Amino acid sequence: MSLFNVFDIAGSALSAQSIRLNTIASNLANSEVVSDNPDAVYHARYPVFSTVYDGEIGGSEAGRVRVDDIIESSAAPHQEYSPGHPLADEEGFIYMSNVNAVEEMANMISASRSYQSSVDAMNTTKQLIMRTLSLGS
Repeated sequence: MSLFNVFDIAGSALSAQSIRLNTIASNLANSEVVSDNPDAVYHARYPVFSTVYDGEIGGSEAGRVRVDDIIESSAAPHQEYSPGHPLADEEGFIYMSNVNAVEEMANMISASRSYQSSVDAMNTTKQLIMRTLSLGS
């Protein structure tokens, strides 16, 4: 694998983690959403990643990270009895988003570290290329 392929791989990983961070931010922003209907309330969303291989390049496979889809959580929304709430249904229940803020914060830390690892891989590759170029002088 060429050193230049590292930029393509790490760049696709940066893009994927950026999408992951955006979905986490969306989940956190909607974590306190309330509705009178369990189907209408916000459901947490999560990106689905996959590896795409470009074929044989220099004796080893080069791949990229791709976001295949963004799926909605199938977990049930939180149901709370609150008959005085303006959005309460006929039985007095309101439905809150199924987003777990603690879990989302842990996901955010993980995504941030993965993003930083890709940046570090790109910087290391850049330094290796620069050192290789300086060998000739």
